Amino acid sequence: MLVLEDGYVLRGRAYGATGRTVGEIVFNTGMTGYQETLTDPSYHRQIVVQTAPHIGNTGVNDEDPESARIWVAGYVVRDPARRASSWRARRELEDDLAASDVVGICEVDTRALTRHLRERGAMRAGIFSGDALPAGAADAAGPSQAAVDVCLGTVRAEPEMTGQALAAEVSTPEGYVVEPSGEYEGREPVAVVAAIDLGIKARTPWQLAERGVRVHVLPQSATFDEVLALSPDGVFFSNGPGDPGTATSEVELLRGVLDARIPFFGICLGNQILGRALGYGTYKLAYGHRGVNQPVLDRATGRVEITAHNHGFAVDAPADAPSVAPYDDGRYGRVEVSHTDLNDGVVEGLRALDLPAFSVQYHPEAAAGPHDGEHLFDRFIRLMRENREATATDPTAAPTAPAGEEN
Repeated sequence: MLVLEDGYVLRGRAYGATGRTVGEIVFNTGMTGYQETLTDPSYHRQIVVQTAPHIGNTGVNDEDPESARIWVAGYVVRDPARRASSWRARRELEDDLAASDVVGICEVDTRALTRHLRERGAMRAGIFSGDALPAGAADAAGPSQAAVDVCLGTVRAEPEMTGQALAAEVSTPEGYVVEPSGEYEGREPVAVVAAIDLGIKARTPWQLAERGVRVHVLPQSATFDEVLALSPDGVFFSNGPGDPGTATSEVELLRGVLDARIPFFGICLGNQILGRALGYGTYKLAYGHRGVNQPVLDRATGRVEITAHNHGFAVDAPADAPSVAPYDDGRYGRVEVSHTDLNDGVVEGLRALDLPAFSVQYHPEAAAGPHDGEHLFDRFIRLMRENREATATDPTAAPTAPAGEEN
């Protein structure tokens, strides 16, 4: 049984592990890439509803995970595949869910559920199966109100996502290094990047490494002195779960980076943290953006990119024209909104006009998703190269982040 905090109830069949799980329920519109979704740390403490009706047909392999474990709190699908049908499959999806103790539910009307969430917004929910089902939940005529009330009490006792600081729960406990790969393997790096892991996906450092970058992945608790000790050419903040309004230490770290004029690139939660560091606010979206088909406008080029998303919060910054960053009486100069979502106008990117810093709200590493945003890693490398060249002749000089370019 699936129970939402507003009393909406669906009954189905257990999928994956049996038992009880609670979290914020959200929907993902991706038609493919469920393995990347399940292993994305940004879904920590969330129950994910797949809007695509047929899930599990390609099974699970050992190449596509974006982290070392499944992070979702629960999983809701309509029609699970009876068996995997892919030459890459190593296991059945349901077996991996069960082995990871992920409680799921299937054979429910995910279309009706998604429409409900679009109208009412993301909210807390719980999945109950097996011994976790209260008496009266399995009655032929439908669950008794007493059974629903028991489940509702459990769901409503779960903290809301607003106010949750979760990045530390998903970050690497210790730093590690990803060396240049592909044609750059064994060569001196073209740049050194300190990447703060707030819930990083494996394909992100891979994207940089394939471009010749040595990536030092650091835990969420990293200090500015630890970042400086690496003498990085640039600093990167990753995606991650939770409320950006709680990211106090991350904001202070980023302000140190901005003050030192070290080139910065952030994605998803990293975009929200840049917004906060600059003095702008953040707010919770009604039901968020989650999927691999979000149209985003690059305002510098007029180009529309189809992008992968996973976020429930957004930056509140003026999009009509550049503005002076509010923090500390304009200490960081002018900022423009570089990207906007064409579905709802949400801010999808920031570009500092007087500092070498930029960010986007979406996932340019494309795991899973379209490749339209991958060029942003090249933009970051150009920014770091230009910064090295400028400071080599004038230590006080630093370029600003480049505007979008046609590709």
